[in-house]
Amino acid sequence: MEKRMEVEPGEVDETKWVYDSSVDHKGRIPLRASTGSWKASFFIIAIEFSERMNYFGIATSLVLYLTRVMHQDLKTAAKNVNYWSGVTTLMPLFGGFLADAYLGRYKTVLASTIFYLMGLVLLTLSWFLPKLKPCDTSICTEPRKAHELAYFLAIYLISIGTGGHKPSLQSFGADQFDDDHSEERRQKMSFFNWWSIGLCSGLILGVTVIVYVQDNVSWGVADIILTAVMAFSLLIFIIGRPFYRYRSPLGSPLTPMLQVLVAAISKRKLPYPSNPAAQLYEVPKSQITNGRLLYHTDKLKFLNKAAILVGDENLAEKENPWKVATVTKVEEMKLIINMIPIWNVERRSGVADSPEDTSDDGRAKAMV
Repeated sequence: MEKRMEVEPGEVDETKWVYDSSVDHKGRIPLRASTGSWKASFFIIAIEFSERMNYFGIATSLVLYLTRVMHQDLKTAAKNVNYWSGVTTLMPLFGGFLADAYLGRYKTVLASTIFYLMGLVLLTLSWFLPKLKPCDTSICTEPRKAHELAYFLAIYLISIGTGGHKPSLQSFGADQFDDDHSEERRQKMSFFNWWSIGLCSGLILGVTVIVYVQDNVSWGVADIILTAVMAFSLLIFIIGRPFYRYRSPLGSPLTPMLQVLVAAISKRKLPYPSNPAAQLYEVPKSQITNGRLLYHTDKLKFLNKAAILVGDENLAEKENPWKVATVTKVEEMKLIINMIPIWNVERRSGVADSPEDTSDDGRAKAMV
């Protein structure tokens, strides 16, 4: 998946091939008829259904397990559940970074599912394996330390699995549709509806059927069901590999941000260009292989200086991202800065407090 197949100029046919920077499982330009779209997306929805069913089946009854089986007091059980929930909430930050920078979405989902399955298998063994069972007698006042260790290791492996699924799986599903193709663009909207159906179906089964089995049959039987569903969904996900469209990882997202800052600081003494459209650097649209071009804006003008072209810069300097940044990279940096809550508050406060904005239009902009 590292190299794209080169296509001769006369072979370009957008109805037959997909030119959205994606590749097939052999690293070639995807054939539209045999990759992506619904042929691939249902494999991905299946694993989302399984993941949500497993997560809510475990999370819903976690306090009950810690109090009934491990005989923890309610305060300790609630604290342990909060720790686990906090780790599970933070893990997608690392999973998303690894997916975008190094592994790619498919490998991240695959690795996360394996971690998830390892946790579920350990969870099942901790109930049935004699040396890991809570205790040997029917009445148990205190579980074995080995059981506690195995159980907490299992649920934190599940946290790691969730950390890879959340930021990568839905995006990987969206990658299966070409936004530049009218029919696939319409199908993409339907995909998110089916995605929600799969997610909600897994959630409902997790908090009803799985919880019922835990309460009325056995915790171990519920673990077997969850493990079997996850193993089956992993098999389905792997079977769909020839039908997927893949996006190559782009490297660390922090590097382009740092390049924009370095270029802007090095050119801080240059005057702001009178004609930004002509004097700010951008690669030709024909050379774009991944993503889209962004138009320059006047916000945060200091960063625009990173894209200023100096007359004596040669081709090598223009291709050095530490000396000249493209307009698109500068605008991406601005979007990230605008996501900072403090910056938004200050910017809105400045708009509202400025004397020019006392008109109705000014108050409307401040409200927006």
